Amino acid sequence: MGGEVPFPTGDLMKGKRGLVMGVANKNSIAWHIAQQLHAQGAEMAFTYAGEALERRVRPLAESLGADLIIECDVTDDASMDAAFAAVKESWGSLDFLVHAIAFTDKTALEGSFVENTTRQIFKDTMDVSAFSFVDAANRASVLMKPGASMITLTYLGSERTIPNYNVMGVAKAALEASTRYIARDLGPKGIRVNAISAGPIKTLAAAGISSGKHMFSFNRKASPLRDDTEPRGVAGAALYLLSDLGLSCTGETHHVDAGFHIVGMPEESALKE
Repeated sequence: MGGEVPFPTGDLMKGKRGLVMGVANKNSIAWHIAQQLHAQGAEMAFTYAGEALERRVRPLAESLGADLIIECDVTDDASMDAAFAAVKESWGSLDFLVHAIAFTDKTALEGSFVENTTRQIFKDTMDVSAFSFVDAANRASVLMKPGASMITLTYLGSERTIPNYNVMGVAKAALEASTRYIARDLGPKGIRVNAISAGPIKTLAAAGISSGKHMFSFNRKASPLRDDTEPRGVAGAALYLLSDLGLSCTGETHHVDAGFHIVGMPEESALKE
């Protein structure tokens, strides 16, 4: 539905340039955000990790007029150096950063968190899903002036236990804490840093969670709006936080999940719907 209706157009992001990290395909939350930012006049650069993702990301990026499409492995310092050097050489500065990167071994997204989380899986998950934002924020901030903004994407599994979300929930909790500390450090420079906690959306990442169908169904029935989370709603929240509409807002984890996060116990009637 989101792709069939044009994103609201305007000039809220006119003259602003930003880096989008984490588009995987046309269903990615980052892609919906990019489309909304483009509709409001933003110019964007995109990163991808490996040839397989390049085949998906490049056509999408080019459809928005992007010229700067950069390979970037967030677990490799040299690759990160090269990516941000390319941005600096081409643009000289950045106005915003979108971080939408997370990964863990699929075997860790089922069953017991305690039994299925090895030391290596824990390290790798934290590296890609949490530290990558710290690293990207550090590098991006050098290219930013007062008024710039950053966002990352998280999920309610950081706050509450979600079946089979396991180690990713722990990584998202670290990501949210990192967001607050980054916001504290970059605030004096006039740079705002926030996280968006989106409800379940049918993305490549969500497909890797073994209880995904139950997650979507339960969220839809138990949320106050009795609806799925709309990617367009997440994109709208990103526009608010990245544009001047979000002035004075930093260090926040903004929930966009049809209100599911406020529910302590769903009404019995809702679960029978």
